[in-house]
Amino acid sequence: MATKTKLVAKRSSKYLEEALYKRLFRGGSSSKSVSNELTDFLKSRKLVYKWEVGVTLRKLRSRKRFRPALKLSETMAKRGMNLTVSDHAICLDLVAKARGITSAEEYFINLPEPAKNNLAYGALLNCYCKELMTEKAEALMEKMKELRFASSPMVYNSLMTLYTKTNRHDKIPSIIQEMKADDVMPDCFTYNVWMRALAAMKDISGVERVIEEMKRDGRVTADWTTYSNLASIYVDAGMFQKAEGALKELEKRNAGRDLSAYQFLITLHGRTGNLVEVYRIWRSLKLAHPRMANISYLNMIQVLVNLKDLSGAEICFKEWESKCSTYDIRVVNVLLRAYTKEDMFEKAEKLKKHAKMKGARLNAKTWEILLEHHLNKGDMKSVIYCADRGMKKGKTYNRIWVPPPNVVKSIMQYFEEKKDVNGAEKFIEVLKSVQSELSTEVLEALIRTYAIAGKKCPGMRLRLKMENATVSEATEKLLDQICVE
Repeated sequence: MATKTKLVAKRSSKYLEEALYKRLFRGGSSSKSVSNELTDFLKSRKLVYKWEVGVTLRKLRSRKRFRPALKLSETMAKRGMNLTVSDHAICLDLVAKARGITSAEEYFINLPEPAKNNLAYGALLNCYCKELMTEKAEALMEKMKELRFASSPMVYNSLMTLYTKTNRHDKIPSIIQEMKADDVMPDCFTYNVWMRALAAMKDISGVERVIEEMKRDGRVTADWTTYSNLASIYVDAGMFQKAEGALKELEKRNAGRDLSAYQFLITLHGRTGNLVEVYRIWRSLKLAHPRMANISYLNMIQVLVNLKDLSGAEICFKEWESKCSTYDIRVVNVLLRAYTKEDMFEKAEKLKKHAKMKGARLNAKTWEILLEHHLNKGDMKSVIYCADRGMKKGKTYNRIWVPPPNVVKSIMQYFEEKKDVNGAEKFIEVLKSVQSELSTEVLEALIRTYAIAGKKCPGMRLRLKMENATVSEATEKLLDQICVE
């Protein structure tokens, strides 16, 4: 990297004045900011080194900015940048994520023959596995075996992850045996997936045999993720003493002071109910990472809330508030939910107002938390208000939120009881903005509301047809009443 930095420092005015990845992220990592910076760079026609493009693509992919990454890759290729076989595999993955699996298949078909190697096949297999396309994944795997491209643990890991997600855990032991027969050495991820599969089949002794096999084999060293995996399995099985032992091993193997390892330690000690260890690891985390991220406080406060240490959660919240650079509403929501669950609504309202004053943007989750409280209290006016705000907030920030079916049912029942046609129509209008189709149950409740209120709606049959809804015989009779011109 020192050489690369030197290259940046010495390049001529034809080149970009700073490393490309620094330019793209100088305004933050939001989609809009990155896209704008990328557009400006491409318009400038400035040159960059190929290694910069590679580093930039890795960073864009790690932040899930797939469309800008694909645009950069394709533009650089058009401008004459030579693509290696590895570059083609990366591009195939980007095409799948940005444009869908059909486009990825077309990209693969159109690759030059030398580029259709184990990397390209592996990338396509991974795409099929992520999309849970079992038949295509299995067929491609067979083809890869014929071509002798199934020689790395990565391809087997992709297939095993697919079987895990589709609850076909029983398929995984046979894949492990196949790997051994073909002399494909498992890696750490392989062992972790294998352990999880055995745990799903309630074979805890089998999980322990996998750990022992790793130790005996010696070629793959168990890292902290292995013991995090093991501890989580023990916790799920209610074997807390064994979980504590696995957590000690996890801590020993976290020589690099990985932030994620600390997070797992805190969470898993919390799940065993060991508050003392939770606080001890928290202190270690703060020493290892003095500049604490919001996610660390979010995790710790959630664990303390789960352990009913509300006063500790409040202290941790105040510490976060005094140090945070961004007032993260997710952290607020954790404490807000704790207050509503403990029926401390005054504190919840005070916290909500305080967060707004601090510049936090209330999101759909905030309103969902408040909605649940009001629903439990039977305050339907407040439930309707929270549902309305939640749907509108979610849509504003492009994170669609739809009230749960039981909430929608309760709201429609309330309008029916109150003979409130206008209220029902306003609610449905907002609901339609976040949900493409209305359920028959909602439409029938609306029809009953019109009938009880003695109001007419001549266009109701047309609405039902547009919603592709078939109502009951009782509702059909009500339609005869309300659809009169």
